Amino acid sequence: MNKQVGFTLIELMIVVAIIAVLAAIAIPQYNDYTARSQLSEAIVLLGGLKTPVAEQFANSNGAASCALPADSAVLTGKYVDGIKATAAVPCVITATMKAAGVNDKVKSATVTITYAANSGIWDCKTDAPAEVAPKGCPHG
Repeated sequence: MNKQVGFTLIELMIVVAIIAVLAAIAIPQYNDYTARSQLSEAIVLLGGLKTPVAEQFANSNGAASCALPADSAVLTGKYVDGIKATAAVPCVITATMKAAGVNDKVKSATVTITYAANSGIWDCKTDAPAEVAPKGCPHG
């Protein structure tokens, strides 16, 4: 009688089934992770505008409009298409994600920060799905 060498078919099928279950769990989590990381680019770009806007309001005793610094007109990123601001108070600055080359969950999504000049508090909202929205910038 020959001694068995290697794996039997049933052992290989069990290993394949285990890998399939792990992949079914891991792939959606990875997609959410990539969407969150792409959305974070918009939050970082908007964060860089908070100080100049707050300084502008402080220097004008709250009478300034919400004009972005001149060099912010070219603020884009690998995933962010552009950034726009309202001219009125309260200051609302919106970053729009690109429509192509980004995760489907954040395609053309927006991240909006609003500055309340009287309190000096920034508020952040996004229209991206809640499962990929950062904790500091909820869906809404």
